[in-house]
Amino acid sequence: MIFNKKIAIVLPAYNAEKTLEQTYNEIPFDIVDEVILVDDSSKDKTVEVGKKLGIKHIIRHEKNTGYGGNQKSCYNKALELNADIVVMLHPDYQYSPKLIHSLCYLIAHEVYQVAIGSRILGMGALKGGMPLYKYISNRFLTFFQNVFMNQKLSEYHTGYRAFSKEVLQKIPYINNSDDFVFDNEMLAQIFLAGYEIAEITCPTKYFDEASSINFRRSMKYGFGVLRVSLSYFFQKMGIAKFKIFEGILTK
Repeated sequence: MIFNKKIAIVLPAYNAEKTLEQTYNEIPFDIVDEVILVDDSSKDKTVEVGKKLGIKHIIRHEKNTGYGGNQKSCYNKALELNADIVVMLHPDYQYSPKLIHSLCYLIAHEVYQVAIGSRILGMGALKGGMPLYKYISNRFLTFFQNVFMNQKLSEYHTGYRAFSKEVLQKIPYINNSDDFVFDNEMLAQIFLAGYEIAEITCPTKYFDEASSINFRRSMKYGFGVLRVSLSYFFQKMGIAKFKIFEGILTK
């Protein structure tokens, strides 16, 4: 805990057998109270490794629900456990668990309600091996989003995120896609609800065991991002209404 705030780490996993232990062993248990592993019907021994590590809360999807569907189970369980701060950490060891302190203290001190690890601040992305085409598309999409959403994030596509319980309770993340664009829809909901997002520099690693989507899926994701940005713009301007924003009370 930090200031009596309960901290939960959620691990949305798919075929993470080779990297789960290394990720888990670097989680700072001096502040972390709960770890939740959600296995999205992996074809390897992810669940067995999780049990061996002693992870108390393990959920296994009998059918693959997708990256977004996995996160929905993660956040539902974290709220069920009454966590005050929830950190999404990919169990593929692409993001360093050593930044959990920094992310959580920003929220625990009530400076921000959301904090993310940015691969773009500094030179972490390219140094960590991000493919050049992904870096270029990241920069283009982020520019487009900042323009249409009137924000100044360095990137919208990181998978390293921390949320207060208040945010997770107020945004209808359950309405989001079950695919990779879930992350982007979630940020749009957070901004529409009036929250600001803190960013910290986050080194990242690309290697064989690290999860990554192929070029075709990347293209689908990119068009999804453009759709989300335009939906936000039209919703904010009162031109149209979209399901992912239903029930959000703006500040």
